[in-house]
Amino acid sequence: MSEVASSVTFMASEAVELTVDGHPVRVSNPHKPYFPGVEKIQLVEYYLAVGDGIMRALRDRPTYLERYPEGAEGEQIYQKRVPPRPPEWLETVSITFPSGRRADAIRPTTLAAVAYGAQLGTITFHPWPARSADVDHPDELRIDLDPQPGTDFADAVKASATVRGYLEELGMAGYPKTSGGRGLHIYVRIEPRWTFTEVRRAVLALGREVERRMPELVTTSWWKEERGERIFIDFNQMARDRTMASAYSVRPKPGATVSMPVTWDELPDVEPEDGTLFTLPARFAKLGDPMAALDDRAYSLEPLLEAAERDERDHGLGDAPYPPNYPKMPGEPMRVQPSRKKQV
Repeated sequence: MSEVASSVTFMASEAVELTVDGHPVRVSNPHKPYFPGVEKIQLVEYYLAVGDGIMRALRDRPTYLERYPEGAEGEQIYQKRVPPRPPEWLETVSITFPSGRRADAIRPTTLAAVAYGAQLGTITFHPWPARSADVDHPDELRIDLDPQPGTDFADAVKASATVRGYLEELGMAGYPKTSGGRGLHIYVRIEPRWTFTEVRRAVLALGREVERRMPELVTTSWWKEERGERIFIDFNQMARDRTMASAYSVRPKPGATVSMPVTWDELPDVEPEDGTLFTLPARFAKLGDPMAALDDRAYSLEPLLEAAERDERDHGLGDAPYPPNYPKMPGEPMRVQPSRKKQV
């Protein structure tokens, strides 16, 4: 249990009231099952136990809540806006969706916000790659290595070594974490000087270079019919309003797996099932957060943007399609899958 949870009071209604960072957080139905052998109160306690790590991932970022009020096997509620009747101490931030509409999202500034989210049935937290001071300019480059059918986590680990090597050539440091599923994420702290469009373009350029180095294993093709049995570097995860499960977030999967930060040295021996709600508190208490140094230095995107310019000039590689729910973007090619395009 985190030291931040300084007091626990059992109410007559069987609710539990916690005091977290000086704020009251009422946990209703604390014994409701969320996973086999895991009650809601244990989910809350997990997040308190890894408090420094989860707050490093969420602090001051617009954050969406992936909620399962009836447990991990129940209905999902993907909450982008601040829930009704929030506590008065909860901080928020105004964001703009790709459609141009605006909304207020939760902005965690205290671990109490995480406990409040878990009380609402939030299993997974999804922070933006930008902070509230400037939500239009990301400070986090996120590289998503997504195994396609016929590939697995071990293939993502193999691809990650090439990603790491390329980042080091550019003078940048990346920090890996499991996705909590079959995939792998690598984060790089960047200066918040570039728009979502530019940061997405940088990830696309990085992916294309890794694809050139590992064409049999890595692809940046947006169209599934062209990916084959390869690891897809999902550049669209850097588009505005797209998010990833945060570090230390539990996933609604068998075993209550967690998106677990790891060191590069231990990554070759890691399995996705190693990080769970049951194992992470002890690991965190013993080893701390492998992502703790992520904030030590923010890097310039200029080397990757220069690579994007070379791709277009030397290889004719411009932009790539956005997801279907996004407005048409300047310079974006047609959103028609290749097999249908050939039929026209």
